[in-house]
Amino acid sequence: MSITSEQSAMTEAPERVATRLALTPLGPHFGAEIRDVDLSRLDDDEVHAIRAALVTYKVLFVRGQDLNDAAQIEFGRRLGEITVGHPIHDSGDVPPEVYSLDSQDNGFADVWHTDVTFVRRPPAISVLRAVVLPPNGGDTTWADSQLAYESLTPALRTLIDSLTAVHDGSREFGYYLSQRRKGRGNLWEGETFNDLTPIEHPVVRVHPESGRKGLFVNPGFTSHIVGMSEHESRGILDILYAHLTKPEHLVRNRWQPGDVALWDNRSTAHYANRDYGDQHRVMHRITLRGDAPIGPAALSG
Repeated sequence: MSITSEQSAMTEAPERVATRLALTPLGPHFGAEIRDVDLSRLDDDEVHAIRAALVTYKVLFVRGQDLNDAAQIEFGRRLGEITVGHPIHDSGDVPPEVYSLDSQDNGFADVWHTDVTFVRRPPAISVLRAVVLPPNGGDTTWADSQLAYESLTPALRTLIDSLTAVHDGSREFGYYLSQRRKGRGNLWEGETFNDLTPIEHPVVRVHPESGRKGLFVNPGFTSHIVGMSEHESRGILDILYAHLTKPEHLVRNRWQPGDVALWDNRSTAHYANRDYGDQHRVMHRITLRGDAPIGPAALSG
């Protein structure tokens, strides 16, 4: 498999993206804020520009939105093919396309993770909307996995380019699936999740649109590296996690009412602070269908 010219063309230069949107970069490499836009009233050019900006900036923040679940879902459909909210979690009283993270129902995300990497085709894009916010706390931080990879030493990049890791959702969702769902999860891309079978992905992922390499391991779902002892695997993963979350690879959002965050799930990891005590926090997330991760070894072969 190779990155096609059509896919590469979807990655626009930052200055070209910025001319189509009122966009303010939040740093030299990562994250941007879009101003003066209503996500429920976008024209086709604006939708295309947002999709391109996601590949370029990886995380986008849009303030002052007045969306409900239906409008959030419709916006997602314009960006790509929307999935069900989650392979395991019951949607409850929200639409099946929405994953509700409610702090009063153990809806926390206080571990570094990339969304749903324990499936064959993890989501490409996630869209998160603030519904109920605590008076303070509950910030979310994202890490740039491509910048993290590119700032590793060449020798370490060469080592990890050929490695494969196992992703396992059972540590996070196994109890919920067996006890709350009685062993029957949701239909995700034609498969009903009755169990959580570990799956393998490359440690380094080649982005299908930009062709850039990025780390594709995360503490939330990656259990070990294939073909290594537990000691070796843990040592390499700990090095990669520490490097991924260095301050120069991060952007942090202090949530405000009306905020919407979008991120490229193929090139980021994120963490939600659980620092608001017993205050209530509710976030609604939708995800867009992705593709099976491809590593450098597959492309060179």
